[in-house]
Amino acid sequence: MLQLELSKKEFRRLLDLIYIGNWVLNSTRGEDRFEDYDDLQERFFALAGKNGMEALVTAYMGHYFPSKAYEEGGIHEAIADYEDAIFFDILAEELARRDMVEENLNQDDVTELTNRMNDYMDEFEKNGIDRIVVEEDR
Repeated sequence: MLQLELSKKEFRRLLDLIYIGNWVLNSTRGEDRFEDYDDLQERFFALAGKNGMEALVTAYMGHYFPSKAYEEGGIHEAIADYEDAIFFDILAEELARRDMVEENLNQDDVTELTNRMNDYMDEFEKNGIDRIVVEEDR
């Protein structure tokens, strides 16, 4: 058996990492979840409840889940901030690559790709998605 000593603060941070990791892995999977990650998260939240962090845990039918207070305490804002950043990064790269294909430019030109991505990121920082237009094929 592996043992690890953590301060309460470190354990609380570990709970956040476990929750975020499980969210990334399972939040979009519907019924096809990675149950071993759910089980591990449950074990850590049960342990939290036994170590003075009862407010973070909800027990239901012998299982332990993050409480409403935990889920509304800022963890989803952190996830949303990450998702927003990644959304714009991916969108900038996809648009830059599309433009390079349309202009018949070398797809391996990292400098060109980076410059185009930076241009898109500048646009997104100024205007978000307000100026993005999707045109129908005619």
